[in-house]
Amino acid sequence: MAHPCENCKIRAHYDAKPTSLIGRFWRWHINFCPGWKSYITSVSLEKQAELRKKYQFTKYQ
Repeated sequence: MAHPCENCKIRAHYDAKPTSLIGRFWRWHINFCPGWKSYITSVSLEKQAELRKKYQFTKYQ
């Protein structure tokens, strides 16, 4: 089953315009979002590394 974070519209907005208000909100939000924690810990280690690099994310390692 696909996790909602894979198709999140706010995440897609960040991917398109990371410096926009919505993009910055999403990036701030993932620091404490239980859904993101569940998602990032459920994917493979390779995918985790890719996501961590892409979003400069260091929590939950």
